[in-house]
Amino acid sequence: MTDIPRPRTATSRKSSALSGRGRVPGDKSISHRAFMLGGLASGETRVTGLLEGEDVLRTGEAMKAMGAGIERQGAAWIIQGTGNGCLLEPEGPLDFGNAGTGVRLTIGLVGTYDMTTRFTGDASLSRRPMGRVLDPLRQMGTQVVEAQEGDRLPITLHGPKHAAPIAYRVPMPSAQVKSAVLLAGLNTPGVTTVVEPVMTRDHTEKMLLGFGAALEVETDAEGVRHIRLEGQGVLKGQEIAVPGDPSSAAFPLVAALIVPGSDVVIENVLMNPTRTGLILTLQEMGADIEPINRRASGGEEVADLRVRSSHLKGVAVPAERAPFMIDEYPVLAVAASFAEGETLMQGLEELRVKESDRLAAVAAGLKANGVDCTEGEATLAVRGRPEGKGLGGGTVETHLDHRIAMSFLVMGLATEEPVTIDDQAMIATSFPEFVELMRGLGAEIEAAEEKA
Repeated sequence: MTDIPRPRTATSRKSSALSGRGRVPGDKSISHRAFMLGGLASGETRVTGLLEGEDVLRTGEAMKAMGAGIERQGAAWIIQGTGNGCLLEPEGPLDFGNAGTGVRLTIGLVGTYDMTTRFTGDASLSRRPMGRVLDPLRQMGTQVVEAQEGDRLPITLHGPKHAAPIAYRVPMPSAQVKSAVLLAGLNTPGVTTVVEPVMTRDHTEKMLLGFGAALEVETDAEGVRHIRLEGQGVLKGQEIAVPGDPSSAAFPLVAALIVPGSDVVIENVLMNPTRTGLILTLQEMGADIEPINRRASGGEEVADLRVRSSHLKGVAVPAERAPFMIDEYPVLAVAASFAEGETLMQGLEELRVKESDRLAAVAAGLKANGVDCTEGEATLAVRGRPEGKGLGGGTVETHLDHRIAMSFLVMGLATEEPVTIDDQAMIATSFPEFVELMRGLGAEIEAAEEKA
């Protein structure tokens, strides 16, 4: 009988000024796609800077199970791809753990193959809806052999002998849905079209072009993007340098803003315009964030960010910005807790279907630590207290959500009383070095050791 690991708590305390330089792990979105497209392309792909968190490594294991060769050599990952259209039927289920991006994109990738594939995940992932990627696949001819109620994991698919290309209008702003349809189109004859009314992160389009896919993007007069992919083309292995993940950079960035006297540089951060909504919002709130040493890397813009503690003021964050910062709302809510006045975040429907009901989890965590906030169906209003007076002292339920865990550990660095999270284990899914990096900048975070 296997022992179920006990939750490991962690506590953060009011810290002295943070200082120094830190480098966050590679971007998670790009790392997932590097394993997938490298595993599919002909020849060798060499990846440096890959995020070696559990989520991304699950995607790598799935690609290996379907015939790709993947191994770490020194600081690089070397991938020998199968060739487009040549994935093999896996012998067992593909277990994605907590990796929502990995499972949704891989469902798209294999959905048009004439083979049976079973997808499983942990308790958190098994609560997340997969219908949003299964619906377009059904239109392409994919048979959903088995799924739990509400199109949830475990799911078994069997693809058609010959998939049908579709034109699919994405019903919600979702880079995962867009990407799943485009990846399905790689093994589909003819042209697969994705119509995207609201632009979301565009790493899939950029990387497909980099690997040699026949893809074009056209934006019409109304600003609607039409992405056309010609299927069954040749993809060729590439060299990929993965820049730092802006969603991970958000944690030391906000910590530096709210801990008085802080002056921190976060190195090598991806500055893709579809990923910088948090930086823009914080700057509107009065944050001193200076991008320095701007440069290009692998087709993406990167920069170092110098961040100094700042007096923040509440703002209204428009709903249309949500796709560009959907993963950063928990830590934005923490920043808003220390801002003067009210910060109103709008258009948060997507937070209801993340690793947890992220909107409810954030609101509950704020309230547990004395923050005045109001949770709406798709909104969150936070009324802050500059200098964190009277805040902290609570224990936050993380609901197996890594971003909830890290956000509230950041909060405790500037509150009067310590902040405790009920479990730190899932932080490893996206940012294994989080506690070590934060301590290196001067943060006081005490993590309970795992008991045997």
